[in-house]
Amino acid sequence: MKNTYILDGLECANCAAKIEEQVKKIEGVENASVSFFSRKMIIECGESNIDEIIEKAKKIVKKVEPDVKIKKA
Repeated sequence: MKNTYILDGLECANCAAKIEEQVKKIEGVENASVSFFSRKMIIECGESNIDEIIEKAKKIVKKVEPDVKIKKA
């Protein structure tokens, strides 16, 4: 299942790469990508633990870029 989020306020390409790298390490994530230019984060995972994965991903985003607002696309 693909989940797309808008990272409103993402202002750092290096931070986008850090977020992507860390989200990919979350257990259950099949693939993840973060685009600095489109300010989108796409997470591919199974449906069984999706809420847990999304919450972990949001925490990673806030840790790397505290001012970013995360919205479902």
